Amino acid sequence: MSRAVVLLSGGLDSTTTLAVAKRDGHTLYAMSFAYGQRHALEVDAARAIAKAAGAADHVVVSIDLRVFGGSALTSDIPVPKGGTSAGTIPVTYVPARNTIFLSYALAWAEVLEAADIYIGVNALDYSGYPDCRPEFISAFENLAAKATRAGVEGSSTRIRAPLIDLTKAEIIKLGMSLGVDYSKTTSCYDPSPEGLPCGQCDSCALRLEGFRIAGVRDPLRYVHR
Repeated sequence: MSRAVVLLSGGLDSTTTLAVAKRDGHTLYAMSFAYGQRHALEVDAARAIAKAAGAADHVVVSIDLRVFGGSALTSDIPVPKGGTSAGTIPVTYVPARNTIFLSYALAWAEVLEAADIYIGVNALDYSGYPDCRPEFISAFENLAAKATRAGVEGSSTRIRAPLIDLTKAEIIKLGMSLGVDYSKTTSCYDPSPEGLPCGQCDSCALRLEGFRIAGVRDPLRYVHR
């Protein structure tokens, strides 16, 4: 059975992506990051999700992106509530985050001799982050072919983004067809001290709207629903 590295944040999209990789017949190697994010409880969610999925291994990489700041998720900038301006990249964007995460995943994939890396980016119902677009995924795959021993020797590493052209509702329906338990996931950028999702940040709004359109009730309990 082929191996795949799956970037797993503990959120709705990455958990669905983990289920897709399992459906595709891969042995799962999950990778999560404790990067100084204010919603660090997602790491605990990722641990539970990886275990439930039967991952062969789950690595939590500790890095501290707070040393750079520049994002509401890694500094004292308030998380926007009630929507963001259309056509602008919101302050919840973490500079170069997916580039950093994929670089770590690429290194592990080389060690594992895994030909596939799965990432749950989405270019439809998302917050406008530049590192969630198809152009970025294609560019990183090209980089992987040139920057690694495996690539030079002809063993290309494929960057799989199975959700990239799906709406949030379509992602939820896909996940439910694969048996994903969304009660284990967390998507909120600014959870309460008790760990409840706020229901008002951009991530919560996208998630709730996705469940509404899918005709399914979100199993999470929110501070504001």
